[in-house]
Amino acid sequence: MRLYNTLSRTKEEFFPTNNKVNIYTCGITVYDLCHIGHARSAIVFDILVRYFRHKGYDVTFIRNFTDVDDKIVRRANEEGISPEEVADKYIRAFHEDMSTLKVLPADIEPKCTEHIAEMVTFIEKLIKADKAYSSPCGDVYFRVRSFADYGKLSGRNIEDMIAGARIEIGEEKEDPLDFTLWKSTKPNEPFWESPWGKGRPGWHIECSAMCEKYVPLPLDIHGGGQDLIFPHHENEIAQSEACGENLLARFWVHNGFVQINSEKMSKSLGNFFTIRDILKSFLPEVLRYFLLTIHYRSPLDFSFDALEDAEKGIRRIYTAIGSIEERLAQDSWTDTAIPEEFEQELDQIENNFTIAMEDDLNTANALGQIFTMLRLAGRLDENKKLQKSKFAKEIFERILTNMKNWSPLFAIFETTPQDFLTSLKDSKILRKNINTEEIEQILAKRATARIEKDFAQSDALRDVLLGKEIIVKDTANGQTWDIV
Repeated sequence: MRLYNTLSRTKEEFFPTNNKVNIYTCGITVYDLCHIGHARSAIVFDILVRYFRHKGYDVTFIRNFTDVDDKIVRRANEEGISPEEVADKYIRAFHEDMSTLKVLPADIEPKCTEHIAEMVTFIEKLIKADKAYSSPCGDVYFRVRSFADYGKLSGRNIEDMIAGARIEIGEEKEDPLDFTLWKSTKPNEPFWESPWGKGRPGWHIECSAMCEKYVPLPLDIHGGGQDLIFPHHENEIAQSEACGENLLARFWVHNGFVQINSEKMSKSLGNFFTIRDILKSFLPEVLRYFLLTIHYRSPLDFSFDALEDAEKGIRRIYTAIGSIEERLAQDSWTDTAIPEEFEQELDQIENNFTIAMEDDLNTANALGQIFTMLRLAGRLDENKKLQKSKFAKEIFERILTNMKNWSPLFAIFETTPQDFLTSLKDSKILRKNINTEEIEQILAKRATARIEKDFAQSDALRDVLLGKEIIVKDTANGQTWDIV
């Protein structure tokens, strides 16, 4: 498998160490509900973990919670509760949202506040190695210039950084580039005892300390969103590798940004959507599918129109699966030979699916192979000579087996077509505020018109329904309706 390594800026062959894969991703700072950017990152690494396990690797997945931070303190003051209560509240909300999106829980979910001792020990080691220093006020800083490779992940030149660096009022840095490892306490903030006085850890140190505690370094993969490349991940590398003992990670994997209507998502612009905002109108599976339709490293432009397009796409897949299942439910099959190209085409699709997943986790391409496979099934089902052949039956069964094997990799297409399509219809009724009682009344009039063979009235009522975004299908069992 080839993965893009941010550190080398190239795709590299990924291989596990003794069949084990250790993955660490930076989790959320727990002061608010998760937004769709969080959903994208969580789902990308969920797919990566699922795929490695599918390949038979022994995966240890670690995702932390930053549960002490300025934003948490501010939210606690706003809500009139303690920082611990704020953190617990939003950790629970995170788990609820991830469960709804079928994101697997991490094997280890360390919290910053539970690892203060490890961070203090880590900082003491850096001070002893002259890579860090304490200030008179009790802050501790990392000496950026003491790490010759600083900037290797982000590609930034240290000399270029100097121009924009400055020492803020109250800071006692030796150099504007130095970053905080330990913050001295301020009034009404949580604090812990340390050799430098009461205080709390800086943001970057927590991940380095927790990586080192739970798995042997180097990590196979360290990941997160592209916004973490600098300064967070750059600083993690510096403090973890400053003493020259180990690389922090062999691969650095970062997912792209989520944009809203081609603009950066921002609360100030009023285009900020939480996962819960989206799920008021769309099924969780639709959101998950949408987030996989673009390669994980590419920027993803979110809009409700794009989400509706994704909804149509996933509906087509479920409808096609349902059609195959209906065809397989027939009793009699003929010995008609099937042209060789059908089997050859299916062989190629299966191969292309694997190639897509092995090529930097290209879920967009892999989903494309599913559409190609289902179109093949459609062509076969439309061929009256071949559709009932035993060989067609084998092709249909093979396609459903592929879907059964591939669905767990994405955590979509796992329910029955009937259940999904019913849930989708209910979701769209709510979103479009459709008056179902009115629709049923029009359908009843149309049924009467058809019984009376008043086809002009029947067609007119069909058009009325279409104007309300309702499509009608006449079946042997009567009328059925759905939403455009």
